[in-house]
Amino acid sequence: MAVSFFVYRKMGSRMAEAVNKARPEFRNIGISQIAKYRLPWAGKVSILHRVSGAMMFLLLPFVLYLFEQSITSELSFAKFSALLSGGFVKLVVLALIWGYLHHFCAGIRFLLLDVHVGVSKPASAKSAISVLVVSLLLTLIFGLKLFGLF
Repeated sequence: MAVSFFVYRKMGSRMAEAVNKARPEFRNIGISQIAKYRLPWAGKVSILHRVSGAMMFLLLPFVLYLFEQSITSELSFAKFSALLSGGFVKLVVLALIWGYLHHFCAGIRFLLLDVHVGVSKPASAKSAISVLVVSLLLTLIFGLKLFGLF
């Protein structure tokens, strides 16, 4: 009985030491550290997917206005054409084109990830880079057409 009491007492003192030991402190990344943090390609694609979705949602009234101007009458189509000939509006439309194309390509990537295709780290990085490249190339092609270069 004395031996078990001694073992219990010794274990109790070790447990007390473990409780009193200082624990490491973990903090979230601050604003000043964001520029230093290297996000993987999959994370960048995920953030851009959210940004493109939010942009498409917020600019939906503008898109509906353009659509309404283009189909109401010949006069409203002329007004639509005049509005779309402005440089700033073309840049907004180009941003919308990029948003749609990126959201579409990244959505396909995320659907494939949902069915467990390409979930390994190297495959995920390759698919993320391919989403960025494909969406930017398609945006370039549509942008060239938008600005009348072909």
